[in-house]
Amino acid sequence: MIKRLLRSATACVVISVIGTTGCVFVAGNTGSWSANPTDAEQIQARSDISAEMTASARAWTSGDLNGFMDSYENSNTITYVTPKGVVHGRDAIRDRYAPRFVPGAMHDALSFENVEIDLMAPDVANVIAFYRLTRGDSTTAYGPTTVVMRRRDGHWRIIHDHSS
Repeated sequence: MIKRLLRSATACVVISVIGTTGCVFVAGNTGSWSANPTDAEQIQARSDISAEMTASARAWTSGDLNGFMDSYENSNTITYVTPKGVVHGRDAIRDRYAPRFVPGAMHDALSFENVEIDLMAPDVANVIAFYRLTRGDSTTAYGPTTVVMRRRDGHWRIIHDHSS
């Protein structure tokens, strides 16, 4: 039903209730699409998001922390949910990942499987996938991930990341 409302509205607003905390997140949208994006626009957005996810995995696999962090919006308001709590801001997220990118350290290859992309608004997408970290023939970690991505200045970037 929300999708139908978004499609019929001229100014899109995404409202999402987060968990059982009672928190509500409201994000306005001033994107360039009409309220009813064409099939071509939807295909292009999904292609761009898939390319960004692939570039992120490629940077991780090559040990390029800066390249990996390019997939995150450069903001202090983005979030990353960890088992120990919520990390706020791109710099804090980078600090959390940095130990995995120490030069000369053993590094796992990252890939994403079963990627589902749901355009929630013209410039907001929810991406659900399973990540897989491998070292040689062995899987070292596997689990679900959900990222919310926002398009700004023609680029899709992660604004919320939750990987289990």
